[in-house]
Amino acid sequence: MRYEAPERVETAVSLLSGERGLARILAGGTDLLVQLKSGMVEPDLIVDIKKIPEMRRIGAENGGFRIGAAVPSAELSEHPGIRALWPGVVEAAGLIGSTQIQGRATIVGNLCNASPAADSVPAMIVAGAIATVAGPQGRRELPVEAIAAGPGQTSLAKGELVISIFLPGRPPRSGDAYLRFIPRTEMDIAVVGVGVSLTLGEDGLCTAARVALGAVAVRALLVDEAADALIGTAVDEAALERLAAAASAACRPIDDKRGTKEFRIKVAGVLARRAAETALERARRN
Repeated sequence: MRYEAPERVETAVSLLSGERGLARILAGGTDLLVQLKSGMVEPDLIVDIKKIPEMRRIGAENGGFRIGAAVPSAELSEHPGIRALWPGVVEAAGLIGSTQIQGRATIVGNLCNASPAADSVPAMIVAGAIATVAGPQGRRELPVEAIAAGPGQTSLAKGELVISIFLPGRPPRSGDAYLRFIPRTEMDIAVVGVGVSLTLGEDGLCTAARVALGAVAVRALLVDEAADALIGTAVDEAALERLAAAASAACRPIDDKRGTKEFRIKVAGVLARRAAETALERARRN
């Protein structure tokens, strides 16, 4: 196994595209190192991206923030601008593993590991986050929801890697939230995760919304029908009931030892409602 730690994005792309065998990217390593030690993967090349300066930065941009692929989750929790703009994303990142793990784990790694139960992904989806991808053909931008293709699989081509996530700015009277259900109080994987973001008009009616579900399908889902249940309403009881029903209807879960299909479908609706109520409260304060 060969280890490389390039200092430029272009070098990382060249290494990844030129490797004939299996290549893996090392950012925080909280997934990769576990996979290596358990024998799940045996890569021919590991490319450590932490020495690339733009991968380690958080920068203000067009009213939002650009987060480098090697920025650990703990830095998001300490960033006042991101905490104020997208508290749901920060909360979701703060649920990844333990405090020690968050000092290494990255939201880009959480995204590219492509687990259907990844906590930060539904929160990023409802934020309208955009991933910047670098590859042999240059750079391109994709919505976060387009990265995962299935469990452990991404849509990235050979030689491509996500180099940053852009969290956009948003209008006043907006709020977001992420909630999950786990069997334990912490240090567990989501049985169901739900992110909700919404914006209110001057009249108090919802003018825009996004709803995303995790752990209920082969990848995180952006559920337009659930968002439509909120738009044009005061996010009242009737709207919340329609939201819950739409969220449950969108689920395509599996049965496993952590939850049945029926349980996950029910919980998705319950969490969607609760997340919407939190997002609504935050929007009213902004």
